Amino acid sequence: MSGYTLSKMEAFQWKTTRSLVMGILNVTPDSFSDGGRYLAVANAVTRARQMASEGADIIDIGGESTRPGAPVVSADEELRRVLPVIEQISDLLVSVDTTKAVVAKRALAAGARIVNDISALRHDADMVQVVRDFEAGVVLMHMQGMPATMQENPRYVDVVREVREFLAERIEFAVASGVKKTQIAVDPGLGFGKTVEHNRQLVAGLKQFALLGCPIVVGASRKSFIGQLLSRPAPERLPGSLAVAAWAVTQGAQIVRTHDVAATVDVVRMLMALRQVD
Repeated sequence: MSGYTLSKMEAFQWKTTRSLVMGILNVTPDSFSDGGRYLAVANAVTRARQMASEGADIIDIGGESTRPGAPVVSADEELRRVLPVIEQISDLLVSVDTTKAVVAKRALAAGARIVNDISALRHDADMVQVVRDFEAGVVLMHMQGMPATMQENPRYVDVVREVREFLAERIEFAVASGVKKTQIAVDPGLGFGKTVEHNRQLVAGLKQFALLGCPIVVGASRKSFIGQLLSRPAPERLPGSLAVAAWAVTQGAQIVRTHDVAATVDVVRMLMALRQVD
């Protein structure tokens, strides 16, 4: 499954002739599912290479927790967490999960190729220039509010339409700022300022996001809406996460973001095999 390759000299373009798996690597002490497990550089590097061996196409490394209620981390601390890891896994396709332009710039210089920005280039005015100058891939995600407060009282009239329109506006902004559309992927932001019902509607309506003309990223792995629907704590949400991943791929999602790479790769491979049956 792995083998998403791109010369380091090329501008990044999303290649999605098949569905891709993005492995989550949190180098944080407080992420909701695996906080603290990969805070040590050696542990993080080992886990990144394990995910690659399990079939992950992309390693998404984050140095600041974005769970509901998470505190803000300084750029210096975020860099201290992510840079030593990126430097040791730069032979892999690495995405940096950050909203800070200085962190993205240093991570890209160290060998990352993608910026996964949960603010969709809104948090830091310099971020779009960094993405443009490095010709990096970028994931534009929808979030209502900020992590510290986003789950207090999220409201929408039509969540699928409103999220799609927001992402369309952010694509337009990025392209107008010099980012090529082929560099852009979009993420509806499951769990980021959404109730259980909002998340359910977004997953059910994923085909609507194909109208944006960019690859769709879905990150449902172990999230609380799965736990609430199934009455399961985070360590017991693998079956629910795989169900969402399978549904997402059948509805057109091209990138699945997950903590559980091996199991998710099996699901995606099986779906790809079934698609080839006459």
